[in-house]
Amino acid sequence: MLSRLTRPQAVAVCALPVVALIATAAFAPLPFSVAQPGSTANVLGSFKGSQVITVSGTPVRHTSGQLRMTTIVATGPDAHVSLADVIDGWFATDRAIMPRDAVYPSGDTVKEIERHNSEQMKQSQDAATEAALKYLGRSGDKNIKVSLKLADIGGPSAGLLFTLGIIDKLNGDGAGGDLTGGRTIAGTGTIDADGTVGAVGGVALKTQAARRDGATVFVVPKAECADAKAELPKGLRLIPVTTLKGAVNALTALEKGKGSIPSC
Repeated sequence: MLSRLTRPQAVAVCALPVVALIATAAFAPLPFSVAQPGSTANVLGSFKGSQVITVSGTPVRHTSGQLRMTTIVATGPDAHVSLADVIDGWFATDRAIMPRDAVYPSGDTVKEIERHNSEQMKQSQDAATEAALKYLGRSGDKNIKVSLKLADIGGPSAGLLFTLGIIDKLNGDGAGGDLTGGRTIAGTGTIDADGTVGAVGGVALKTQAARRDGATVFVVPKAECADAKAELPKGLRLIPVTTLKGAVNALTALEKGKGSIPSC
């Protein structure tokens, strides 16, 4: 007859596979990426030695203040992310754990991802130029040439800031002043040629990058207000927008100190 295990012995035996599973999970790669605040770039100035926005064929204004597009940095698609990394990032305010497929399309190689991001950036730049010129009523002016350059940064999330930068360089606030009002304004958001602003993700990390680099105002797609407020740095004001017109109107009202300014 088999002898029965005592309670402590039974617990010890049952615990063995649990411990083994935890140990395996702790060191096994998991399908997540760890993201953190990335670099920001003033689209009204230069980045890595090159002017971000160059306009020819029409007079260009001298601008003050800054319009800073924001980024996040995530571990690569082939990076080893362990359970310990996930737990550590889960409780950190300057990091976020994101499903890898939400950051990188599933099955893509690093080169394919880089190519995809470059294509998205090019489409974003084309849409930003079209949206800005359409807003200014100059979309039919074939003399105006706009060149946008942002080295080593891909994706569509700089679209809104590119558009605002072009408008500031060509028209400012429309009354001789700067759209920025001399402030350091940051933001994120995609842009369609018709001026629709879209969500991008990673906003809670981007607000931290913006404040770190001196911004006091952050223009955010309205759909991402909750995310932006989640870890909002002290001293950073959120302005939610859904359209280019709404963004320009809000910044103009802020610059002039009168009018309606939306908030999250």
